[in-house]
Amino acid sequence: MTLKECYETLGADYAGASKRLVNEKLMERFALKFLNDTSFETLEKELQEKNYEEAFRAAHTLKGVAANLGFTRLQEAGSEMTEMLRDGTAPADEGYIEVVRAEYVRTVEALKQLQGA
Repeated sequence: MTLKECYETLGADYAGASKRLVNEKLMERFALKFLNDTSFETLEKELQEKNYEEAFRAAHTLKGVAANLGFTRLQEAGSEMTEMLRDGTAPADEGYIEVVRAEYVRTVEALKQLQGA
């Protein structure tokens, strides 16, 4: 799988990310570094522990990283979760983490396919 195919699979913003990250080689390097990002795991952990301020930080980080990389669907899900946690209390839709998880898993699976190419 090529980087462009990976982005197409994800419905991601290849053009926007390529403008921010200058060239495809750099884009791929940063996209693959996402596999080591721990913000989603931190988000899940902090939600389980009902530490909503830290969960907010993790959701905000996930949203920002996804936005910078052009992972649009993950960024949108992370943004929604960020807003739910903004006031430091339990999210109105506690099940929304499943939406974020689904996009996160989709993103990671596509990146692993890219990595294996």
